[in-house]
Amino acid sequence: MIRSVVAGVDDSREGSAAADWAAREALRRGVPLRLVHAWEGGLPEGGSETAVPGLRAPQQHARQVLHHALGQLGRRYPGLAVSAEQVAGPPVTALLAEAREADLLVIGSQGSSGLSGFVSGAVAMAAAARMERPIVLVRADETAQSEHLRDAGGQPSDRTPFRDVTVAVDVDGVYEEVLDFAFHAAELRRAPLRAVHAWHVPYSPGLTAAEQRARARALAEDELARLLAPWRKRFPAVAVLENLHEGRPAHVLVRAAGGAGLVVAGIRRRRTPARPHAGPVAHALIHHVRCPVALVPHA
Repeated sequence: MIRSVVAGVDDSREGSAAADWAAREALRRGVPLRLVHAWEGGLPEGGSETAVPGLRAPQQHARQVLHHALGQLGRRYPGLAVSAEQVAGPPVTALLAEAREADLLVIGSQGSSGLSGFVSGAVAMAAAARMERPIVLVRADETAQSEHLRDAGGQPSDRTPFRDVTVAVDVDGVYEEVLDFAFHAAELRRAPLRAVHAWHVPYSPGLTAAEQRARARALAEDELARLLAPWRKRFPAVAVLENLHEGRPAHVLVRAAGGAGLVVAGIRRRRTPARPHAGPVAHALIHHVRCPVALVPHA
């Protein structure tokens, strides 16, 4: 398998931001970037070039979009190996197929409001639920400076340290794919990894509310420390910050994501033909977190 990062591009601000983020990630990983523009309609496969000009419009638009993206990325990242490809078909289906063997797929996401952009929040969730490889969703306002802390004067900078990588950790279901992606992302950025775990107070007869809460928190702390111990040894250069919060996982992670440069969460692979569903945590992240969100499939 040839390792690569695949980015879905179009002529929206979200698509441009996604391609730019993907370029930086490809350079960090030392792999090539492949830009993909998917279009529907136009000439059927094998159709004549002498067909009605209007039928050629989608292909021509795809060429323009990719040519523009290649030019911009070539100027910004001269050391990047980048290629481009037009794909006929529904965007989500086409991109999932193109990214099947990639390290990750990067697409733009506009969240829950607005009509422009490569994918809406609903389509992003559908793509994430069907993805076999990690998928990163990027907002229109994401820049190289967004990944870094502000400088001493409070101004945006791409020369300061990277912001934290935040990962959702479920101690009841250890998903190695999620932790491996998060630790690797933090290592590449030389950034701290913030491991966030949401805990709750189970009912324990005979104990006061304060005793129940103290016992539940202590148990969660022990379980999180035990889970992270082998990963600390595997990635000794990564500074790990353990964050435990009482509450629902989706609410806890959205709050904890403030100030992060990247948020990582798991998403269960769907093997049934039923309508894909990303789950409450992914849903909350797609709609409410401003920084890039990486959703990593697991069994």
